[in-house]
Amino acid sequence: MSLNHPDSPRRVAVFHGGFSGEREVSLRSGKAVIEALRSEGLDVTPVDIADRSWTLPDGVEVVFLALHGGYGEDGSIQSELEQRGIPFTGCDSRSSAIAFDKSRSKPFFEKAGLFVPRGGVLDSPDSSLPEGMSFPVVIKPVADGSSLGLEFVDEASHWPDALRRSLAAAPAVLVEERIIGPEYTVGILEGWTLPLIEIIPAAGGYNYKNKYTQGGATHVLHQLSANPRFNLIHQAGQKAFDALGCRHYGRVDVIDCPHRGPVVLEVNTLPGMTELSLFPEAAQGAGLGFSSLCLHMVSLAWNASTQQNS
Repeated sequence: MSLNHPDSPRRVAVFHGGFSGEREVSLRSGKAVIEALRSEGLDVTPVDIADRSWTLPDGVEVVFLALHGGYGEDGSIQSELEQRGIPFTGCDSRSSAIAFDKSRSKPFFEKAGLFVPRGGVLDSPDSSLPEGMSFPVVIKPVADGSSLGLEFVDEASHWPDALRRSLAAAPAVLVEERIIGPEYTVGILEGWTLPLIEIIPAAGGYNYKNKYTQGGATHVLHQLSANPRFNLIHQAGQKAFDALGCRHYGRVDVIDCPHRGPVVLEVNTLPGMTELSLFPEAAQGAGLGFSSLCLHMVSLAWNASTQQNS
């Protein structure tokens, strides 16, 4: 494994902020990336995406997407950058759009032979549990991230309030059977093999608060060579990433069910880059420091663009 530093570009714009519920997380990701790329000698211009009428600074050669949530992660801004012919980090518009919509991505996973949780989509707070399902279940927005609107429902008496809370965060939610087993995140980075991270959340599950609060969850790194089971989980993550046509890097959430094997939950095409984020932690576990990781991500975008134009 080796870094593939770009000879050029030297001028990079970091898009961060956005106007989704994940704005604050994105600002933190952007701040960390800006500092890292500047430490590597790049000319970095921060761009806070406050609305859809953003302007690209003159001379920028690559856009680093440190956005999360709607518009930044759902393929919208990727499509606009593609139309302008501007290289950008992360997945292309098509795979980003599919990955962001959890109900849309599940058939791709199943077609690839992967296990996924059984479930259905609801859009009314008066809805009953989907036919054929029983508690416990998980409710989460169809298209959102950072565990916003996530609810764990163990019994029928908690269902109405939990459904209302989740639908308050999104117009439609995905209700899925709750898979019992250890949860892992599979980091995918072209040119590198990253260790798995097992997530052991504090009380309340791996919700928004635990995800972005110091001590909210324990992360345990596992090298793939330590256990054949880890290889199976990693393979499931890579297969899910490939099934959506993703490129360069991402993060796949998997639960290792003792009876069914690895069960794929979702693919995150723009993983967080904060001090508590899983993706840079996995890269660090492979010997790739944060600033080098950011530079490598820029390199992947630049090289893909130059190869496409050659």
